[in-house]
Amino acid sequence: MRQIKSLPYCIILLLFIFSSCQENRKTRADCPVIPKPLSCKLQSGTFTFGNSTVIELKTGDDGIKKAAEFLKCFVEQTGDCSIKIDSDDDTRNKIVFAVCDTISRDDAYTLKITPREITITSKSGEGAFYAVQTLRQLLPVACEKKICDENVVLDVPCVSIYDVPRFSHRGFMLDVARHYFPVDFIKKSIDMMALYKLNVLHLHLTDDQGWRVEIKSKPRLTSVGAWRRQSIVGHKNDEPRKYDGKRHGGYYTQEELREIVEYAQDRFIEVIPEIEMPGHTQSILAAYPQMACFPKDYEVSCDWGVHKNVLCTREESFKFLEDVLSEVFEIFPSKYIHIGGDECPKEQWSKCPVCQQNIKEMGLKDEYELQSYFINRMEKFVNSHGRQIIGWDEILEGGIAPNAIVMSWRGEEGGIKAAEMKHSVIMTPRDFCYLDYYQSEDRENEPLAIYGYLPLDSVYSYNPTEELTPEQSQYIRGIQGNLWTEYIATPEHAEYMAYPRLIALAEVGWSSQKERDYSDFIRRLSIQSKRLDFLQVNYAKHFLFSKK
Repeated sequence: MRQIKSLPYCIILLLFIFSSCQENRKTRADCPVIPKPLSCKLQSGTFTFGNSTVIELKTGDDGIKKAAEFLKCFVEQTGDCSIKIDSDDDTRNKIVFAVCDTISRDDAYTLKITPREITITSKSGEGAFYAVQTLRQLLPVACEKKICDENVVLDVPCVSIYDVPRFSHRGFMLDVARHYFPVDFIKKSIDMMALYKLNVLHLHLTDDQGWRVEIKSKPRLTSVGAWRRQSIVGHKNDEPRKYDGKRHGGYYTQEELREIVEYAQDRFIEVIPEIEMPGHTQSILAAYPQMACFPKDYEVSCDWGVHKNVLCTREESFKFLEDVLSEVFEIFPSKYIHIGGDECPKEQWSKCPVCQQNIKEMGLKDEYELQSYFINRMEKFVNSHGRQIIGWDEILEGGIAPNAIVMSWRGEEGGIKAAEMKHSVIMTPRDFCYLDYYQSEDRENEPLAIYGYLPLDSVYSYNPTEELTPEQSQYIRGIQGNLWTEYIATPEHAEYMAYPRLIALAEVGWSSQKERDYSDFIRRLSIQSKRLDFLQVNYAKHFLFSKK
């Protein structure tokens, strides 16, 4: 009798489980992909991965092979099935990677899923890799966990997708100079970038508060320049200013940086190093004070903000930087080298006999033109090694270097001006792209931030070409989110500030402006949040409780 009485409960339970599974599949069938694809047509049915699944390569392209290997490793990490890669297989349950030269760009792709076959078509490995990330997001979120629950069905809804990014540069800048972050965290950040189709990691490696890259010809840069005595406790504007009394620092060996570069390349991400000059260089002066206008005992700065101690424009400084960059070129194969160029006070130059003599001999108008000379000279050296410079928008002051790319941060004005001059531009205005700003007005319950207020909806609202003419817009290479770390000392805090705002910027940089809708983004992000949970990302959860 007890078994008979319990029967209805069992049926109810089974119906509930069935209903939940159906709801889960229905939710995934809504195509909750971020960034939103250019075109996505849902169809009936699902494709299910199993031990009979084969990846068929219809090309010998190394990049496409790399994308296929990523998919194989991702699916197999669930512990539920094993997939082989073959160039010719007649199985009906397969994923086909094919090349199509008529696809418009290397980063475009088509993804067609039927119950028997998944077909990924692209022009190169880059597009194929982005298709794999879309496919990954269509799989159950539990697949992100290595060895997922045996009850998880590895299936994806049948869809037909054509996708291509709006901008070619979709970047994330991580400041590792103010606070050192371990290599594993940088790799985790690269993994997150890959998932949401960001393709440029900008590493801010040097600043007044620390030098983080090993330069073998200049060993004091790391033995001295990589370490500061202490750090500020609280905000730098607090009175009196307080310090923790703890030595902070660290640096990345050249081998570690090569490892990071290779890890990123495997995920179709370019790593661009930033070596600050001529300002934000007190860590250099602490190690090599002879590079200053007025040599003395300097220390790696324990304070945040803009510092008056900058590199002198004497010949020794240029030779020093050329030696540094020569080693940087060997570590980073990137086409671009970021040389900073921002926030360079001119006070010391105005008093320095060497700098004043340079102004006079070269017929320069003032110290701003002297900075332009500095940037131009470094650009010639970088160009001579087959690279191109990127600089913050201050490089426009005094005259821009001929081939420089401008990163517009103080607003859009610098970017607009550069575009008018037919220079390439990366838009990263602080009012939309600075991830170190507060993301909630409830500051008592938020971790300390530099200042400002940048909620998720404001980030998502950004349109990089809204204030530009069609002619100017063609010079906008893309956008970038910047995470400055003066007040961010741990990976957990960094993740809290970056996500989900960086995910919103990923959609801004990828998806068509007319197709973007904040309510729909929040719907998809709410589903994606479960994926972030499995990936153990410490993201801010304000959007889960806000009104849609």
